Formats: sequence, C-alpha cells, structure tokens
Amino acid sequence: METVQRPHRDNLIRWAKDRPEVLVLSADLTASCEADGFREAYPDRFFSMGMAEQNMLSFAAGLAREGFTPYLHSFAVFLTRRSFDQVAMSIAYPNLPVRLIGFLPGITTAGGVTHQAIDDIALMRILPNMTVLECGDATDVESVLDVAQAINGPVYVRMLRGEVPRLFDPAEPMQFDQARILSEGTDLAVLSSGICTEEAMRATQALRERGLLIVHLHVSTLKPFTDPQIVAAISNARRGVITMENHSIIGGLGSAVAELMAEHVVGKRLIRIGLRDTYAHGASRPYLMREYGLDTLALVRAVEELSGEPLGLTEETLAEVRLDTIRPTEKTEDL
Repeated sequence: METVQRPHRDNLIRWAKDRPEVLVLSADLTASCEADGFREAYPDRFFSMGMAEQNMLSFAAGLAREGFTPYLHSFAVFLTRRSFDQVAMSIAYPNLPVRLIGFLPGITTAGGVTHQAIDDIALMRILPNMTVLECGDATDVESVLDVAQAINGPVYVRMLRGEVPRLFDPAEPMQFDQARILSEGTDLAVLSSGICTEEAMRATQALRERGLLIVHLHVSTLKPFTDPQIVAAISNARRGVITMENHSIIGGLGSAVAELMAEHVVGKRLIRIGLRDTYAHGASRPYLMREYGLDTLALVRAVEELSGEPLGLTEETLAEVRLDTIRPTEKTEDL
C-alpha cells in the first residue's frame, strides 16, 4: 500500500503518448488540475482557454466534431454548474466524445461553496447520453482514462489530485459499470464512492471485529447504474442498506440506490450518508467530513441505527483502526 503523489499528472502523459487524437483543454487551472505535465510534453495538443468555461465547452464540441477527443480539465463546479447549458446542448445532446475531468469534488477543498461541487453528480446524471465516473483511489485515477476512452459519448469524471491513497491493487483496474466488492456479508450492505470508500473501509474493519458481516461495494460508475452485483448485495442484506458519498444525498449515489431498490421492489431500510440538503463551509477535509457526518463514525452510527445494537465504537476507538493506506498527516487542500 502507498500514497501516490499526483497520479493523474504522470499517468496522463504516459497514456496520451500514442493517442494523437487526445487533446487537453484547461480553463486557467492547468497546474491545479495536473495538466501541466501534458502541456510540457505535448504543447501542440494543449489549449489554454482562460477563465471562460462556457466557451471552452463549446470549443471542445467543435473539436470533437472534427474527430478529436478533448479532455477538459477544470474544477468540477466550473465544468458542471457554471457551464451546464453548454454541456447539455453542445455536448450531451449531439452525444459527442468529450471528457470532462472535474477536480475538487464535494468537500475535498477548503474553498467553500464557490469551489465545492456538491451537486455535480446530480446535474450530470440527468443528462441523456452522459456517463458519470468517480475515482476513489490512485488505481482508479490511473485506470479511469481507459474506461472513459472506450465510451461512445460524453463522460464526466470526478477526479482526485495531489496525495492520493492506493486502496486497490494496480493489477485490478476500474471496470465500467462494475463495483468493487471489498468485503462479503449478509447483515448489512454498504455502498460507498469517492473519498468515502477509505472511511468506509476503516469502519467495516472495526465492525467485522464485532461480528457484523457487511458486504461493502465501492461504486465508480454512477451512470449507468445497472451492475447486477449491486442489486444482489442490497437484496441479500437482512438489516438494511447504507450509502456513503461525498455529495448531496439528493441526486447522487444515495438517490441512484433508492431508485434501484424501488424498481426491483427491495423492501429494506436505506440510510443515505452525505451532505443533507446543505452547503458546507471552508475548512480541511477531515474537519468537514466529521462536521457534516461523512466520516467513519457516521457510518458506525448508521450501522447502529439499522442493527438496533450499540457497538461501543467511539471516535477514539476508530482512530486506532489504521489501514496501510491512511496518510500520516492531515493537510488542507489548496486551490
């Protein structure tokens, strides 16, 4: 296990080497979105569009119509919320192969509401033709480009940057519309995505030691949402289902699971962990996850609610549970 420094930056350079059709566009956030290495390696395939995201989306649509595959790099809020009409009408409607690489998803930034993408999955899920992917570790980051490139149409990726833990074996890359099964059990089903998977892994480890058998799935494809493993996991969970996401509980993973449960007539209790119809303020990631109930302890409390049993796990107890991938330092994410 390891922590990887800027995995997307180096991987993008290697991955794009023999793909001359791949272009990278940046909206004045080149280094912040780890596209600076691509700019230096392939200057003729890089476009700096300035602080004009709507124009960048329209420009990318034109490039896609000419046979190129544009990879747009910016903060998630600027690619989705600020440019929503251009995404919908210029890219999703004509089903063009444009890849939106969105950084700082959810509360991974101290930038506050202007920079925290807490509704981006909801916005992208409602668009016809749009595929939605989310990275949860360095292995996901290093393999998501292959997944995106194979899709015939537009793709939105929630990307991680900076220091990224490696939770999954590099020999087992991200698979399209296929969750990773991280633990098995029939007491409860836990479905997590993005940075919440690391928190969930720590909680499920402590819960297993207390006799609870939990099936834990890491979800990286949020649209389409047709993986039969998910239906099987929630159908077999005797005491209920918990979703855990770095996003509003409205329109994201929790909503997708609720829709699936209703469509398949799965009559189980569902608890959705995420931002509960609120904006977050600016602070470090660990503080915000604790403040808004997206951390390990929040999952334990949800398990207690579904199981009806006090588990005796406190913040202090859970702090002693350490995965090999847990970073030794806590730092505030810069813009």
